[in-house]
Amino acid sequence: MYAFTQPLQDFVRSSGVQEGLLTVFVQHTSASLLIQENADPEVRADLERFFSRLVPEDDPIYGHTTEGPDDMPAHVRAALTQSQLSLPVIDRAAALGTWQGVYLYEHRRAPQSRRVVLHLLGE
Repeated sequence: MYAFTQPLQDFVRSSGVQEGLLTVFVQHTSASLLIQENADPEVRADLERFFSRLVPEDDPIYGHTTEGPDDMPAHVRAALTQSQLSLPVIDRAAALGTWQGVYLYEHRRAPQSRRVVLHLLGE
């Protein structure tokens, strides 16, 4: 999981928008977005262990294996999570809770290049 709360908050702050709605969208089918605890890194490790158990690699039910054993599980994980988030903006900041952070959740093992689109509406 890759934290990008601070760049997201910097984007909102630099926009000058006081109140509005920020949409965050990942343009990929094997990665997703999460709002998750940002204080204890063990939470992210536990989530990864849970998803590894829930959606294992090399399951014989997968027909789509062209891109390797982690590809189809990555698609399933992405289907179970989110490709977009909507965050309220209040006082020039995304209104996240004290322990909330925004993460790109990469579901492939090999390094990937990912694009996240930010769209902000407001005054």
